[in-house]
Amino acid sequence: MFKESITKEELVDLPLKWFEGEIVVVDNEKTLRQAVEVLSRQSIIGFDTETKPAFKKGVFNKVALLQLSTKKQAFLIRVNKIGLSDEICAIFSNPEIAKPGVAIRDDIKGLQHWKKFNPAGFVELQDSALKLGIQNFSLKKLTAIACGFRISKGQQLTNWEADELTKKQQIYAATDAWTSLKIYNNFQNHNDA
Repeated sequence: MFKESITKEELVDLPLKWFEGEIVVVDNEKTLRQAVEVLSRQSIIGFDTETKPAFKKGVFNKVALLQLSTKKQAFLIRVNKIGLSDEICAIFSNPEIAKPGVAIRDDIKGLQHWKKFNPAGFVELQDSALKLGIQNFSLKKLTAIACGFRISKGQQLTNWEADELTKKQQIYAATDAWTSLKIYNNFQNHNDA
C-alpha cells in the first residue's frame, strides 16, 4: 500500500537519485532515427517535456525539449531545433505503447503546437495516484511515495532553448521521464499484487 501523502521532512530524509543510464541528445536526423528505432519497440516509455520559463506576463514559449525514457536510455529530443517528426507522432498515436507522465495534458497540448497528432496510450499518473488513494500529485512527491527516493528539481527553471544543454540539464530532464516510467511500473506491480 502507498502512503496517502508525504511531508517535506519525510521527503528530505529519502535518498537522492537520478537517471544513470545512457542519455542521448537528439538534435539531428541521425540521432532521431536511432531514437525512433529504440522507442518504437518499447511497450512503455516514460514521458515529459520542458519549456523555457517565461518570466513576463502574457509571454508563452513553445515546448523546447521532449524527454522519452526506457529503463536504460533517455532520449532528449530538442524540439526547438528539429521540430516534431512524423515518426515521433506515430509513437504518440500508438495505443500499444504506454506513455506515462505527470500533468501530461499540458505537455500534449504544447507538443501539438509543433504538429498535430492523435494522442493514444498516454497515462496520467495523477489519475492513477488518485485511484490508489494518494493525495500528493507533483512528480517529486509521487516519486517519493511510489519509489522511495527523491529527485532534484533544481534545473526546472533553466533555459531549455540554450544552444547546448548542460550536463545538469540533461540529467534533470532524463530523470523526470525515467521517474515517470518507474512510478508507472510500481503502480502496475501494486495493482497486479
